[in-house]
Formats: sequence, C-alpha cells, structure tokens
Amino acid sequence: MTIGMPSSRGRGFTLVEVLVAVTIVALCLAAGLRAAGAMTSNSDRLAINSLAQWCAENELTEMRLTKTFPSIGDNSVTCAQLGRDFNVKMAVRGTPNPNFRRVEAQVFDDRDRPLLTITTIVGRNS
Repeated sequence: MTIGMPSSRGRGFTLVEVLVAVTIVALCLAAGLRAAGAMTSNSDRLAINSLAQWCAENELTEMRLTKTFPSIGDNSVTCAQLGRDFNVKMAVRGTPNPNFRRVEAQVFDDRDRPLLTITTIVGRNS
C-alpha cells in the first residue's frame, strides 16, 4: 500500500450507517407532521372560540344598548356566526347592591360542550 492512496475499504457508508440516518430522518419528519397537525387543531379551536366570544359579546352589548335593567333569572338564545350555531345561556344574578346585576354569558357549541364564559356587571340606568 502506498502512502496517500485511499484504501478501498474506507469508501462509502455501511448499511448500518445508512439505516441509522434513514431512521433519524423518519423521526424528524414524523415530529414535523405532528407539530403541523397540532398547529392546525389549535387554529381551528381559536377560530371557534373567537366566534363564541362574538356571540357572548353580542348578547351583552344588546342588553346594554336596550338600557333595560335585566331581571334575575336564566334564558337561552341561539347565535349563528359564519355558518356555525352556538347556544348562549345567560344567567342574571343579584349582587349585594340592588342597583347592579351580575350577568354571565356561557357559550356552548352544537354538541352542548362549553366553549367560553364571560361575566360582567350591569348597573341600573337613571
């Protein structure tokens, strides 16, 4: 063997090295697909929660704009936003000060799963 000449044994990769490299690449691709799926799921959930928040805020805003002091009790309304139906349950409760009421708007999806709750205080208008 001459100095400076590569040996024929040192060329290329072994089968084990190639299999290890392919396994690492496969694991990285699987992790990337899982992360992309999680981002898509989170995006859908965020969009649905935004629509639910619009429904709750619409009901609370309507209550304020009518300038009527809400009576204590529960009621339920449906709300459609961008082709999706939501159920909004409004619960009006008294407070220690009789001039104020605690209003809670809970929004549920079409399978009656809770999505969002917004609570506010409404005062008696003069």
